Amino acid sequence: MGNSPFLSIAEFEGKNVVITGAAQGIGLVTALSFLENGAKVFAIDNDREAIEDATFDFFDKFKDRITFFECDLANPKEIELVCLKIGDVAGKIDVLVNNAGIGSTKWIEERSVDEWDEVINVNLRAPYLMVKFLLPYLKEGACVVNIASTRALMSEPNTEPYSASKGGILALTHSLAVSLSHKKIRVNAISPGWIETSKYKKRKYRRESELRSIDHLQHPAGRVGMPEDIANAILFLSSEKSSFITGTNLIVDGGMTVKMIYEE
Repeated sequence: MGNSPFLSIAEFEGKNVVITGAAQGIGLVTALSFLENGAKVFAIDNDREAIEDATFDFFDKFKDRITFFECDLANPKEIELVCLKIGDVAGKIDVLVNNAGIGSTKWIEERSVDEWDEVINVNLRAPYLMVKFLLPYLKEGACVVNIASTRALMSEPNTEPYSASKGGILALTHSLAVSLSHKKIRVNAISPGWIETSKYKKRKYRRESELRSIDHLQHPAGRVGMPEDIANAILFLSSEKSSFITGTNLIVDGGMTVKMIYEE
């Protein structure tokens, strides 16, 4: 592993991992972390351009262990079909990472019902359907990690569908943890805070970070988060090192949700 930024866990050698939203951002870096640790990755995304860029720019040396599937996670029939395809190829799934998500920032009176539904369908319904349709392939002892957000616990203005969907992910997580316990499948959530993903977008949007000192200093941990921080947390929750952890939400935000802020 050398100077790899990823947690090294040898047990992922030969494991099959499914990741949604894997062509950019946290999902891309999570895919890299599992590949660095020997896993096979079945990557799902709906952006063909991002898939092509990521395949060429980030995954070239792992091309024998990563397979991309294009899928619209707002469409239940597409989710069912892609899960069947992955199941047929993989045979068994060891880890499912429900990472894909979209947002909507708009004043409530201007947001249409269709816009609300799209966010809820991609962010909340899709993770449930991924579990539902992959369940025949999730082996006993498999792990599911749902990516929520600190927006499940705190909000900015005009983000109702995103915040609601991420709050729903927390409830879905503990509900699935109980429902799937008979198969010894552990289900946990991670709530990222501010994570800087500029270097991991598709090529035309990719850029170096433009963060300011104040952006880092407002975090009790002293810096803004990186995708590797979330990937390492996912790796931990997917490993035997967390075998007594299920139904929980791990907040990875540099301490921002515990910091009291007063206007001066």
